[in-house]
Amino acid sequence: MSQDVTSADDSPFRSEPNERDQAPQFVLPLVVHIEKAAPPARTDALETAARAVLVMLSDERSLGDGEWAEVMRDWQDARIRKVVRRARGAEWRRAEALPGITVSGKSAEVRVFPPVPLDGWPKDLARLQVSGTDLDDPEPPAKADPAVPVLWLNPDLDMSAGKAMAQAGHGAQLAWWELSDEERAAWRDAGFPLAVRSADPERWGRLTTSGLPLVRDAGFTEIAPGLTVAVEGGSRFCPLPRKRRP
Repeated sequence: MSQDVTSADDSPFRSEPNERDQAPQFVLPLVVHIEKAAPPARTDALETAARAVLVMLSDERSLGDGEWAEVMRDWQDARIRKVVRRARGAEWRRAEALPGITVSGKSAEVRVFPPVPLDGWPKDLARLQVSGTDLDDPEPPAKADPAVPVLWLNPDLDMSAGKAMAQAGHGAQLAWWELSDEERAAWRDAGFPLAVRSADPERWGRLTTSGLPLVRDAGFTEIAPGLTVAVEGGSRFCPLPRKRRP
């Protein structure tokens, strides 16, 4: 499945009403493990969330006749929504007991779940807080490896870690949609290496005029509608930009 997210009339990231709004609406839940005494680093949490989305998209249960395949298709046929909530202690243990996949980074743990209806969250996820996902990097992140895909964040936006994690997940999904089956398999087999970084204003200007996949947030929470992420493919796994498939 591939989308032109900057101009296609049926883009799942446009704020204008379109046919996708007529389909049943779902959301992909992600839960980040945040203990008060040892919160994860912000950049690691963003990158782990992005990889979690890719792990869900590529899992055998999400494909073909897998147990999650139908709801994954329904979710991708409507608006693409992701919501990040936080959990600690017993909350995290209850979340881990629900069907899903836990993805670990250097300091972060993110559990991703099959899509659920907007008004049909499991109670152990619905009770978790969306706010409070403000995280910091103890040290500035290293320079991004040009060999791996980089999800560049809009430098003009002030997003909570939870909001930025969802946007990074959108960017990872766009990268996935751009790839052939062979490229997807290679990226998956390597463990989905990627980087999330905040672009400087000059770079952001170049990225958003270079034909790269761009995430346009609908503006439902925290920020106004507009561009949030530019996806720059790595030379090793995601050779973007390319002519998009219809």
